Amino acid sequence: MRANRRSNTKPEVALRSELHRLGYRYRKDHRLDLPAGVRVRPDIVFTRRKIAVFVDGCFWHVCPQHGREPTRNEWYWSPKLRRNVERDRRADSALTDAGWRVVRIWEHEDVQDAVDRVRSMIEHGFDHTEGG
Repeated sequence: MRANRRSNTKPEVALRSELHRLGYRYRKDHRLDLPAGVRVRPDIVFTRRKIAVFVDGCFWHVCPQHGREPTRNEWYWSPKLRRNVERDRRADSALTDAGWRVVRIWEHEDVQDAVDRVRSMIEHGFDHTEGG
């Protein structure tokens, strides 16, 4: 599992590169200390605008389109993946309660679609489209 990256994945780097090319500035993999002792580390953070962007892997975050049940060592993987999803929900809730807006992007999404979703959140304050 050491080979699995927590940050700087190809989809994340592609999204960051395109956002930077368009002139957006952000922090990457920036830890946010929220009330009640909750710590969250979004992939991309627009601190002044209070927008947190996560680029989720289809396997690790159980994508409804590409996620699949593990076939080997399911006794280990199924609970682990379930905890990942629960952690994502808790992070979203904690961020929202603290006044942040959250954008979740799946690794399989087209980079331009992902950029459009982030730009929509930045420029209009909301996300026009659903992820997935």
